Amino acid sequence: MRGGVLVVRAGYGATVQDLGRPGLAALGVGRSGAADRGALRLANRLVGNPEGAAGLEMPLGGVELEFGRAATCALAGADCPAWADGRPVAARTPLAVPAGARLRIGTPGRGLRVYLAVRGGLDVPAVLGSRATDTLAGLGPERLAPGLLLPVGAAATGWPAADHAPYRERTGPVLRVVPGPREDWFTAAALRTLCGEPYTVTAESDRVGMRLEGPVLERARGGELPSEGMVPGALQVPPSGRPILFLADHPVTGGYPVIAVVHRDDLDAAAQARPGDALRFRVADGR
Repeated sequence: MRGGVLVVRAGYGATVQDLGRPGLAALGVGRSGAADRGALRLANRLVGNPEGAAGLEMPLGGVELEFGRAATCALAGADCPAWADGRPVAARTPLAVPAGARLRIGTPGRGLRVYLAVRGGLDVPAVLGSRATDTLAGLGPERLAPGLLLPVGAAATGWPAADHAPYRERTGPVLRVVPGPREDWFTAAALRTLCGEPYTVTAESDRVGMRLEGPVLERARGGELPSEGMVPGALQVPPSGRPILFLADHPVTGGYPVIAVVHRDDLDAAAQARPGDALRFRVADGR
């Protein structure tokens, strides 16, 4: 295990993520990358990594790691308890982990995705220029599993000036939307319906997208669309009339009409919503 990070307990759906593979949609390859991009950037800054260095994304935590050599780490994203060799450690603060120590990440009380950065970054093989795991396309590193050894790269930058980051909890977010390319496929009241009542995140949610339960969005016309391009934040509406919010591993094309698109600056907050949480939408200023 010399020099690497050994996965002792893998949690549920934990993956290696960086900032993804932008610019390849024309080839049928989605961006992928961290669902809460701001959280990964923050964790990397705290340990002196480039913002796009590969780290771990851990839905609901539950991960235990053993370090083959001394390392500096930081946790960000959903706030959750963590312990290094049984001693509680703080989030959003650089953490010195000695060689042979075990880091255990608990379960967040609120929020969904916890991020871990290790100084030097996780040096797994890159695929199409990225170390991100795309769960839909099957690209990038394998999901975490017990016994998996994650290599760590050499630190490339100096230390940051700050040793702690302020935190503002993001719960129950109101997500800004702009009308989508197929708004005209819905009744005039549908967008008001979307923005009038809360929608609940269902258990049928993952890195691809979140199925939402709430008021039905009525169509003004029937039929189906030819497949067309999709973007992160698209609110695609299948025949049930209840929207699906596309996240980091969304398909690059889809055939259901998109009534609206969540503002890109609000996607990090959306990615922290867990099943049972309520989301509200409002049309972005300037509509």
